Amino acid sequence: MRCPSGPVRCGPPFVMALPALLLFALFSLVPMAIVVCLSFTRWDGLGSPAWAGTGNWREALTNGVTRHALWLALKLMVVSWAVQTPLSLLLGVFVAGRQRYRALLAVLYFVPLLISTAAIAVIFKNLLDPNFGLGAALNFPVLNQDWLGDPQLAFYAVAFVIAWQFVPFHTLLYQAGARQIPASLYEAASIDGAGRLAQFWHITLPQLRYTIVTSSTLMVVGSLTYFDLVFVFTGGGPGYATRILPLDMHITGFQSNQMGLASAISVVLVLAGLLLSLALLRFSGFNRMRSQQAGM
Repeated sequence: MRCPSGPVRCGPPFVMALPALLLFALFSLVPMAIVVCLSFTRWDGLGSPAWAGTGNWREALTNGVTRHALWLALKLMVVSWAVQTPLSLLLGVFVAGRQRYRALLAVLYFVPLLISTAAIAVIFKNLLDPNFGLGAALNFPVLNQDWLGDPQLAFYAVAFVIAWQFVPFHTLLYQAGARQIPASLYEAASIDGAGRLAQFWHITLPQLRYTIVTSSTLMVVGSLTYFDLVFVFTGGGPGYATRILPLDMHITGFQSNQMGLASAISVVLVLAGLLLSLALLRFSGFNRMRSQQAGM
């Protein structure tokens, strides 16, 4: 079999993809299979695993703490999407312009993504401290609250810090998508008398629909994997106010030494992310994607 581009020989697609498939199986499928097997055992991480049947699964699905952690993870996912999507979309469209000051702003917007997540958690933990943080220094009553001591405020403080870190990444996606929109569409709309708002609503948004799906998928699945920031920022507290499912998995496995139960929780986490991703692709029509410039 010869490649269409020249005399270089190439094999079937499956053979060409085999190295990547082997690596994926070695570092993803095999560990996942081991975790699934451990979810049916009782193991403290040191001794020999003992068969526990479906006991871990029953406990994972009925335990009040774990169910609350799953609810918090889903709530954080919705809040993160609702906050990050409009901000990223507007900023991405704004910095897509060719002006020099917009290029400078694009660099500044990207800085939070370059900082370590643990460092961000430590910085905001000190900034929000009611005794010597930003609110106490500026003497602003609105800022001078016990952000990490109040259960309601702590959850939204976590959502804010996550948005602060990841809005730049999604802004970059929207910036790239907005720069692919043909300028002729805006020129034709201007000739027809369409204003900036009408152009954004009828041209920019439809042309960015697949970018929105991609960004939303990354955002939704990523919301189920937050661990390091919450672990350093609040430790899951106060109480169980910010103990989301990934953190609950860590605490169950490495602090309570219930590796079998933690494995069951991790499988639930993977299944939730997989189902949400498939649902987004199914209902958005992303798998039937066509060129947005067809016929132009």
